[in-house]
Amino acid sequence: MTEKRQANKKIKKDTARQIALEVICAVIDGGAYANIALNKTLRTKKTDDRDRRFITELVYGTIKAKGTLDWLLSQLSARPLAKIDKVILNILRMGLYQIFYLDKVPASAACNESTELAKAASHAGAAKFVNGILRSAVRGREAGTLLFPDKSADAALNLALTKLHPLWLVKHWLKQFGEEETGKLLDYNNLPPVLSLRTNTLKTTRSNLLEVLKEAGFEAAPSKWCEEGIICTKTAGLNALMEKAPGAFYMQDESSMLVAHAVCPQPGMTVLDLCAAPGGKTTHLAQLMQNKGRIYACDIHPHKMELIKENAVRLGIDIIEPVLMDASVFKPEWAGAADCVLVDAPCSGFGVLRRRAEARWRKSKKDLKVFPPLQKAILQNTARYVKPGGRLVYSTCTLEQAENNLLVSEFLNANTEFEYAGFRHPLTGETINELQLLPQRDNVDGFYICVMRRKEL
Repeated sequence: MTEKRQANKKIKKDTARQIALEVICAVIDGGAYANIALNKTLRTKKTDDRDRRFITELVYGTIKAKGTLDWLLSQLSARPLAKIDKVILNILRMGLYQIFYLDKVPASAACNESTELAKAASHAGAAKFVNGILRSAVRGREAGTLLFPDKSADAALNLALTKLHPLWLVKHWLKQFGEEETGKLLDYNNLPPVLSLRTNTLKTTRSNLLEVLKEAGFEAAPSKWCEEGIICTKTAGLNALMEKAPGAFYMQDESSMLVAHAVCPQPGMTVLDLCAAPGGKTTHLAQLMQNKGRIYACDIHPHKMELIKENAVRLGIDIIEPVLMDASVFKPEWAGAADCVLVDAPCSGFGVLRRRAEARWRKSKKDLKVFPPLQKAILQNTARYVKPGGRLVYSTCTLEQAENNLLVSEFLNANTEFEYAGFRHPLTGETINELQLLPQRDNVDGFYICVMRRKEL
């Protein structure tokens, strides 16, 4: 019997910790996305608001702190982590998270409940092992013997452990930003993400949607970055909002909302969105075009085509045509046919770690070299679709210069028929050629946007 089946067989009661453990195992060992796995699980479980908040804290907290929790375990256990049963290892991680990071949870409760989870998931020996490790952790915390390496001795390791990020990434950012800025960036990534909504101006206005949100029990305010954006500081359940105003909004990060405005599409235009799924920027483009013209929403993944269609239908948009294709492969019939081309390129995603709890542990140093060649191939190919005088917009959700300004500069040097087009800075109003948003500076997700123009013949 596999570990997962064994755990499912023995863990039967839907207590908050058992539910959290189920999600943590799905994310760490099953490759699931934390937000999707958590939302799916909570929809199927009967829990009150207090338990839902506790489950959410356990899931996101344990996953974010995984590296630090594993370091603590390595100090407490003579057994290598790779030799520990995966379910038991996740029980230990969740227990340690409660002991070290949740002041309102009594240490005794963290130990006892974790031991009971181990009994249900495995055997008496495993439960004894869990109990022993966690009680040693409590003693070490109280005695002050479980200490991270001093900052003066190893600044990078101290930052990685205290601010819950991989050591390699901390070292990389220290070189790029310096110690103070890196610390701020790490802190930003550990903040709970806020819910941001884009008003569907085809059906309502931002002021009207704000009123709907208020009536539904939300606390919300206009975004300063985007004229359609709304930031929710307190939510009251999206299901109720979906029922009340299903086509009035789209969940989208503030930084991401800026891209469609940079494309600046007009009604009646032909627009290509080359890496479109799930359709957030695509549907925003359609809004700005007043649902007039044609948008070809392209993606390489067949299962994502339905997401684009579903979002378009919900928002009342009918000018979007999903196209299954590889953006790096030339489509001759599109040569010189588009007024605007958007390349929201696949990237390392280091600008959005705040929203993706598991992502910091799934990325590696090799990702820094994987994406630029693919991005260059896509940009070089899709540039051929832009008609003379048309706009080519390149964007990513990363902080890496090799994927952003350096790549664009290389493209422009090799393709002299293109030039910077310039666009309006969303806050200052000044004309800029490219925009690099940094979380620690701008208090939004990290994003890069550049607008280019194909010269007239």
